[in-house]
Amino acid sequence: MGFATPSLKGRALRLLSGREHSRLELERKLAPFEEEPGSLAAALDDLQAKGFISEQRVLESVVNRRASKLGASRIKQELQAKGLDPQAVADAVQALRATELARAREVWRKKFGQAPQDASARAKQVRFLVSRGFGGDTIRRVVSGADLD
Repeated sequence: MGFATPSLKGRALRLLSGREHSRLELERKLAPFEEEPGSLAAALDDLQAKGFISEQRVLESVVNRRASKLGASRIKQELQAKGLDPQAVADAVQALRATELARAREVWRKKFGQAPQDASARAKQVRFLVSRGFGGDTIRRVVSGADLD
């Protein structure tokens, strides 16, 4: 007899040891391994009851990992894709918006460090900040340098 196949709970714990996962993410990743209908839900219920799966920790983990690089709208998309509670996502995004300008300025400074010299450079800087999920008003202030205190 060869190696025993890991149980659904074992696979879930292995995924959780790497980083926080939401229940929805675990369901997506483990569904192909479910042999008995309902066994995945039961395993995840058990892990959730024991505190191994925590929406709050997932939310905090994403915000902590991504806030220094991404704008609130990109982080909101990531949180929504994880199937987290809409109100918790809204609260986190609102908190991120309070620091949006400072975070956008820092991302811009690391990448460019100086005001654009022409329209082409300006467009490039704007596109970069848009791709990172920062808002239009914030981008205009950062790229024009109007916000430099």
